[in-house]
Amino acid sequence: MKKAVIFGVTGQDGSYLADLLLEEGYSVVGVARRSSVDTTERLDQNIKNVNFTLVEGDITDGFCVSDIINKYEPDEVYNLAAQSHVGTSFKQPTLTWDVTAGGCLNILEAIRVSPRSEEIRFYQASSSEMFGKNFTSVPISEDSVGDSLVKTETGVSYLKYQDENTAFIPQSPYAIAKLAAHHLVRNYRDSYGLHASNGILFNHESERRGENFVTRKITKWIGRFLAWEKQNSPLTPPFCRFGTSEEDIYMPRERMYLDMIKTPAFPKLRLGNLKARRDWGHAKDYVRGMWLMLQQDEPDDYVIATGETHSVEEFLEHAFRHAGLGNWNQYVYIDPEFFRPAEVDYLLGNPSKAAAKLGWRPEIKFEELAQKMVEADIDEELRRSGLQEVSDGCFETR
Repeated sequence: MKKAVIFGVTGQDGSYLADLLLEEGYSVVGVARRSSVDTTERLDQNIKNVNFTLVEGDITDGFCVSDIINKYEPDEVYNLAAQSHVGTSFKQPTLTWDVTAGGCLNILEAIRVSPRSEEIRFYQASSSEMFGKNFTSVPISEDSVGDSLVKTETGVSYLKYQDENTAFIPQSPYAIAKLAAHHLVRNYRDSYGLHASNGILFNHESERRGENFVTRKITKWIGRFLAWEKQNSPLTPPFCRFGTSEEDIYMPRERMYLDMIKTPAFPKLRLGNLKARRDWGHAKDYVRGMWLMLQQDEPDDYVIATGETHSVEEFLEHAFRHAGLGNWNQYVYIDPEFFRPAEVDYLLGNPSKAAAKLGWRPEIKFEELAQKMVEADIDEELRRSGLQEVSDGCFETR
């Protein structure tokens, strides 16, 4: 039975990777920092699995990392731990550096000095944020429509994207720390012959995404709003989340929202730059790409992306439409506080190398991603508000 150690197992990616590795027959050791509150809710499905072990550890402590590597003798090590919120990295740059760059170095050193260094395969989670404002331009012969095109004054069209050969121009302390870790992996691979690979992952979201990230912030707000709305509806449950006319189950939404915005307990959804474009996929697809990298005979670096780019505003529109809320404008406040000091406006990954060498392709498309996240947060918030499901998607008060 193969053994794997996952640093950062309690996060979105770590939990999905643990799911995948256990399904593939691995023995999995998940490493998480000690906390006074429970941070393991994403791992509930695995805690009782005899092949899963959760241990305390911190990648900023090199001795701790070495102890874990030597004690559990893994075949594969995955580093998914980081201070991964870009906005926070501007406010806490030293912490971001110590965890994101220093933590990676501690793991690489622990593997290097291990008696089993030649047997261990290492994965480092790099980030598309490392590209910053840069992209690769390739001339195309025919006109197309979309923000992925640039036209020069001579009328020549270029397709713009980021791939493994695009130069990095990071625009945040987070991206700089990730780039340092990325180059450390390449250096240890070349200098010491480690089987160490970087996965340059573009934005990947899911129902398990942290609530401070923009996509989850949107879907979580929708769930809370609908639960609040239902609690304040004068009509009697049961009601259905979808498929029943709004007139049958809600008071007029316009009147209700006007009442709501006077209540401090339920403010508008506060967002920043809605024009920023990202290549968004589902985390469950992306962790499979991580695993496939370590199944290769030779280590390498790979872009994992969908090859599509969408704005924050597009995600907002899809999420609100699927929830039956219609036009999002009346619910959203654009807050200057959420604009980055240095913005990255455009990210579009080219995953052709991963497709050719790993056989990896994303399965969940953008619209389905938004739908899954909206439905999960609506269900969760309705249950928290004291409603129980009586049939698929239908709830009544307890």
